[in-house]
Amino acid sequence: MKTINVTVWNEFRHERREQEAKEAYPNGIHEVIKSFLDADEALCVRTATLDEPECGLPDDVLNSTDVLVWWGHMAHGEVPDELIRKIVKRVNRGGMGFIALHSMHCSKLFGALLGTKGDLSWGRNQREIIWNIMPSHPIAKGVPDHFALDCEELYCEPFYIPQPDELVFGAWYEDGYIFRAGCCWYRGMGKVFYFQPGHETCRSFYNPYVRKIITNAVHWAMPAEPGFSVPGGYPEITEPATNTPAIYVDPD
Repeated sequence: MKTINVTVWNEFRHERREQEAKEAYPNGIHEVIKSFLDADEALCVRTATLDEPECGLPDDVLNSTDVLVWWGHMAHGEVPDELIRKIVKRVNRGGMGFIALHSMHCSKLFGALLGTKGDLSWGRNQREIIWNIMPSHPIAKGVPDHFALDCEELYCEPFYIPQPDELVFGAWYEDGYIFRAGCCWYRGMGKVFYFQPGHETCRSFYNPYVRKIITNAVHWAMPAEPGFSVPGGYPEITEPATNTPAIYVDPD
């Protein structure tokens, strides 16, 4: 069994400064996510937070990460542009998977990965139903046709994102709004999954189906093993192709 190296990154600001968030996640959202990912023997999980040296992601950590799970909200602007550049390169060129959670949609990093600001509409905490609209997708494995979150922050359309390559989950809220809650994109050699639940004062990361979806997403996003080395830049071709496939001629 191949081990997948997972790094769970979190700002870890709300949980230290706001009582309601601290009550929901006493040791931080990152530690809760790590705790349920640790139950999967195929995963080797570590955490990183914004206020650690180099934002918890020095080169040796980032370059050995197969899948990066990211939660951010109040301090997007504090993530250095150089780190954003490195993460995007790891996804596009290195094949690192990226799982974007909740408020990460309005970060510089999300924009750099997808080429969009990720703007949306939002509102009060309320009951949300997550609908499984692509049940054959690997991220949807073991997830019923729908499940409810009794308290989650309203995110609703219009959601200004590139058209998802795969739309796995949709959301409906008690106020009547809808949202594309689980979206996949392929970026270079890597994969990106955005998943909406996870407001800092809501306990969505304790829900078994939310946990199942994030765990499935880690497996889906793990780096592929290409059959050749991917060149960088714009190499000039000066030699004829080798191992040219034979041309098939229809005998009729």
